[in-house]
Amino acid sequence: MNVTEQLSSVESRLRAAPPHALPATAGALLSEGFGAREVTLLLADYGLTVLQPVTFLPHTGEPVSAHDGPAGTAFTSQKPVVEITADPATELVHLPITVRGDRLGVLSVRLPAGSSDTATVLGLGEFATALGHEVATAGRDTDVYLQARRTRRLTLAAEMQWQLLPGRGCARDEYTIGAHLEPAYAIGGDNFDWSTEADHLTVTVTDGMGQGIDASLLTGLTVSALRNARRAGIGLADQAALADQAVYAQHGGKVYASTLLLRFDLDTGAVRAVDAGSPQLYRLRGTAIERIELTAQFPLGMFEETPYEEQTFQVEPGDRLVAISSGVHGTSSAAGDLFGEHGLRQILGATRRTPPHETARAVVAGLIEHTGSKDLAADAAVLCLDWAGRGAGTAEGTAGAV
Repeated sequence: MNVTEQLSSVESRLRAAPPHALPATAGALLSEGFGAREVTLLLADYGLTVLQPVTFLPHTGEPVSAHDGPAGTAFTSQKPVVEITADPATELVHLPITVRGDRLGVLSVRLPAGSSDTATVLGLGEFATALGHEVATAGRDTDVYLQARRTRRLTLAAEMQWQLLPGRGCARDEYTIGAHLEPAYAIGGDNFDWSTEADHLTVTVTDGMGQGIDASLLTGLTVSALRNARRAGIGLADQAALADQAVYAQHGGKVYASTLLLRFDLDTGAVRAVDAGSPQLYRLRGTAIERIELTAQFPLGMFEETPYEEQTFQVEPGDRLVAISSGVHGTSSAAGDLFGEHGLRQILGATRRTPPHETARAVVAGLIEHTGSKDLAADAAVLCLDWAGRGAGTAEGTAGAV
């Protein structure tokens, strides 16, 4: 059986496993194919602080850092890490699990010492990718993987917001997206969303007014209205207008949602934008950091039948865009010092060469350090996008990429 046939057989057996039984099935397959003596599936928690073993409640496995140690290094670097263990007879291979740019966690496989050659690690990497796709699918039918992502109970508002998100990352040849939300276990009204098509990418960042359940319900309505309009195939300004009408019809202008809408042309790098409220947008080009000044229009739902207009700007290969909610740029420390543009620019400059996921996390970490508390007074959303652009002849291959 060649490599392609072996991988196909593995994928078939993973698909045939009951949703909750993927870790056990993975262990059996890796034992057969690679002589694995122990297999652990670790998933990143909502706050991206730890990697937690997938076990049934009550969880018995000890979490490990998502940033330090062998497993954390595999997760942040997105590269396999071979760990020499205290047991001279074995070694641990830690493999990142990522699905279409969304970093889920790490697969740790204990092998006999000396068996982690290049071909074996590559084969394990293919297995980890296949397992990641099955975990993402199985999450629709079991709570096991969602439970493993939390170190403590989520508020109801946070539960609603996390279920509304498309993921925490997305990658294609033309771009890579990484995003982060805090407070992860008590988020209320902040949201990011995207949709990738053959020739364009649509991104939104939304900040629903208020806190808790009310903010979550408002944001849920707003995001659903935007998706409904987007899926009807209408332009960006009309998407904003229809969502505005939906929010106003429900709340009569008493509450509203600030939203930034962006639509990227994958062939040209032209970006259409609607700034409906408070989210801010920064562009890093080379060593320069500039805020993209868009004409501020009314938040969605503030007034009845508000007309919206699109603006345009251009991105070039190598550009980085960072969108932040008001919970980032409008937050003050206990002493009253605003985090603001100065603090943000320092972090963006220092993380220019790190992946988008790590930059988004670093902005939130800087905000927490500035306030002196992990319990942020307002929700904070950060979305970082690296633009590579589309080279000649890549359109067909990318449109069908998986």
